[in-house]
Amino acid sequence: HLKKEGPAFDLPMAIGLLLASGQIGSPKLTKYLIVGELSLDGRVRPVKGCLSMALKARGEGYRGMILPAENAPEAAVVEGLEVIPVGSLAEAVGFLSGQLSIRPTQLNLQEVFNNSVHYELDFAEVRGQEHAKRALLVAAAGGHNVLMIGPPGGGKTMLAQRFPSLLPQLHLQEALETTKIYSVCGLLNQSASGGSSPTTSGACLVATRPFRSPHHSVSEAGLVGGGTFPKPGEISLAHHGVLFLDELPEFNRNVLEALRQPLETGEITISRASSSATYPARIMLLAAMNPCPCGYYTHPKKRCRCTPHQIQNYLSKVSGPLLDRIDIHVEVPALEHRDIAHSPAGESSAQLREKVSGARATQMERLQGHGLTANAQMSGRLIKKFCTLDTQAEDLLQKAMMEMGLSARGYTKVLKLSRTIADLEGSPGIRTEHVSEAVQYRNLDRTFWK
Repeated sequence: HLKKEGPAFDLPMAIGLLLASGQIGSPKLTKYLIVGELSLDGRVRPVKGCLSMALKARGEGYRGMILPAENAPEAAVVEGLEVIPVGSLAEAVGFLSGQLSIRPTQLNLQEVFNNSVHYELDFAEVRGQEHAKRALLVAAAGGHNVLMIGPPGGGKTMLAQRFPSLLPQLHLQEALETTKIYSVCGLLNQSASGGSSPTTSGACLVATRPFRSPHHSVSEAGLVGGGTFPKPGEISLAHHGVLFLDELPEFNRNVLEALRQPLETGEITISRASSSATYPARIMLLAAMNPCPCGYYTHPKKRCRCTPHQIQNYLSKVSGPLLDRIDIHVEVPALEHRDIAHSPAGESSAQLREKVSGARATQMERLQGHGLTANAQMSGRLIKKFCTLDTQAEDLLQKAMMEMGLSARGYTKVLKLSRTIADLEGSPGIRTEHVSEAVQYRNLDRTFWK
């Protein structure tokens, strides 16, 4: 006996009853996958997860799929599958019996996917903070995690909001993977980035990298997924995109610790007594925080009101193992008004994105045989193969490890960062200056977490 879960079986069960009672008969029944919720008046209502069902139908050799009209554009993303939209049980029966002709929904996937994306926010609007902007450029180029720390008003949130405009466009396979998650959650009609950029094309495809920014009150289930009937959380909704955690120490400690597995493996497993579910979660973590509870510990003019004990307790909310998994630590200092006023306009997002795309293209060519797309995803074996150092660069890194007390994971993070910086500069090899810059991005653990 199979337990019915969810409304998607309403329409096929109704058609099955009509078939069993001899009221209909059709050779098409074995050629089409049928899904849909039925209302009391016979109308067919939309259901969640139609993209995943459509991909499964094609994989199982079905000719097509009969489904609610509202879900048809979503399923039409799958090429080679006849998508039949119906608005009622009567229409479904009419199509199966041959009394009604329904035109399949068709979609030019490449045309939808190639629609230009307009970003409302631009990096050229950010004055000053050149060091932080450089760090974010490196992060975007290699898919690295970032922690920004500094007093209020320094521009951490402003930089984070513009970070998605640096990222390269999703590849088709990445877009399909991300769209499946939004489809299962019933969020395909919503923006994946909180309205900062359009991410869906005709409510059928997530076309740009998601940018999720949950509030610090989010629960563990809300962030990593779960519930009585497990469903993806914010970290999976950010798959192939960015998860931005503002005011990082304000998040519950258990919530932050739950990030450790997905940051390492690119997926999250939710276990329950009856079953377990694994969801994709290959994300870039972008986090921001103040240096102390009042926020002004490092401010050049405003006096910090916190005691050393309060500062230590505040910083300890971000554990060492989690901090170790964040590739880039960058300080975002307070700026004087005159510094902002006299700072020239920086490069635009389009100019920076071109640099990122060039570096990513180099990485994809290098890693294409390993199923990876960015340096941050490299395993130890690939790091050894692609991140070789000359004697001078190796000596510099060994000295930095001893002085800064870097862990083995921190060592590999520096190597990955060095490789990304070299890719940005168009250098086939990693030079000493690349390692020197990469080491700077690991300096905050000594400054604040000493």
